[in-house]
Amino acid sequence: MLLLNPSNRALTPSTLHTPTHAFPSTQSTTTGSSTKFSGLPVNGREDEYQEMNIVELLTLLNQSSICFLLCDRPKANSSVDDIPDLAGKVIIVTGGSTGIGREIVKALLSHNAKVYILTRNREKTEATIAELKELTSNEAHFVKCDLSDLKSIKVAADEFTSKEQELHVLINNAYILASNIGHFYLTKLLLPTLSSTSKNSGQKVRIVNMSSLGHMSHPLDFETFTDTPKRRKRSPWYLYCQSKFGNIVHAVELARRYGGEGVVSTSLHPGMIRSELGRHMTPVVQWFVDLIFFPTLLGALTPLYAATSPKAESLNGKYLVPWG
Repeated sequence: MLLLNPSNRALTPSTLHTPTHAFPSTQSTTTGSSTKFSGLPVNGREDEYQEMNIVELLTLLNQSSICFLLCDRPKANSSVDDIPDLAGKVIIVTGGSTGIGREIVKALLSHNAKVYILTRNREKTEATIAELKELTSNEAHFVKCDLSDLKSIKVAADEFTSKEQELHVLINNAYILASNIGHFYLTKLLLPTLSSTSKNSGQKVRIVNMSSLGHMSHPLDFETFTDTPKRRKRSPWYLYCQSKFGNIVHAVELARRYGGEGVVSTSLHPGMIRSELGRHMTPVVQWFVDLIFFPTLLGALTPLYAATSPKAESLNGKYLVPWG
């Protein structure tokens, strides 16, 4: 597993180490009974954004060509068979009904973890749960959670903590195009449970934040976090890349603040993977991605390593790249 320390990159050090910068205040708008993040679609649908075009994709690959060639090697050094027995472990996976998230859940269930899938689509998720039960003989649990809606996130966290006293791993996997605030808020609400689990069990717990190579394209610009004129001038691709950068900043700051409480926080790039991101691409870009990107199963290996490998306990604050 290759590691990168984000604080050594061309970032602003204060962004990574100053709490007021790492966790800026957020604004929200109320639509009916829901609280949505400013600057996001009013109904929270990622597919309302413009499609990624070939220029944006090639820009990303050009800026990250070295990482693309060296890190995304086809041969993996680990597999799902390396996962230890997870009986007694309670794990949350956001966005676990499709793509990489589904593969993560499948592997965790196969190794006897108790898995909660947090998504906003009950029908799709329950279908996935039924399919995975047939494959693994273990059944995941659904909790409705719309990560673009603050109230929905709070309700989901309350529902989970009403059912479980422990949480051993939180995998912030769900793909959200232009904001990482939802995962930030969910993590904040679940931190007391994570900390108490570590304290009571004497074992470390883990938070895994999914990022991507997109973080290399655009740093954080705090003036675009809310619905400002500057944000409206930014492309969806800029906001996507910024959110992936934010996932890394979040993980680094969690490591700094809570590492002493038995919380291991990591972030990672899962690989250049054929995934649900394809629905935001033009047909030409989708064809290109299908040609050179890698199968979804490989995308699950790095987050599974971060979430379950005994070796990953020593990686607090690190950024992992594929494959393991």
